[in-house]
Amino acid sequence: MKIRDANELYELIEKAIDEAFASKRFLFSMYGYLKGAQYTRRETTAFIESGTANTLSETCLDLDAYIKGGDKVLKEAYGHIPKPEARKIRKYLYKILEDAWIYEKERRPGRKRAK
Repeated sequence: MKIRDANELYELIEKAIDEAFASKRFLFSMYGYLKGAQYTRRETTAFIESGTANTLSETCLDLDAYIKGGDKVLKEAYGHIPKPEARKIRKYLYKILEDAWIYEKERRPGRKRAK
C-alpha cells in the first residue's frame, strides 16, 4: 500500500469517528471507498490489522458496555450521549469494520463466481 493512501484512509476514518460523535452524521462508506480506490486484499488486510481498526473495535466494545450500563467510567466518558444515539454510533462504527472484512473476503484470489 502506498503510504499516502494508508494515511488518507486512516485520516478519513478518524474524521468519520469525530463526525459521528460530534454531529451524529454518518457520511463515510468504507466499502464504497475501498472499492472506488481499488484497494488490494493485502492493503485491506493491513488496515484490518492496523491500530486504527483496533481503536475502532475498542470504541465499539466501550459503546456496547455503556449501552448495557453499570460501568461508572464509561458513564462518565459517554454520558453526554443518549443511549439511542450511542446505539446508532456503535452500529455505524461496526459497519466500517464489517465493510473492510467483507471487502477483504471478496478480494480473495481465484476465479470469480458467475451470478
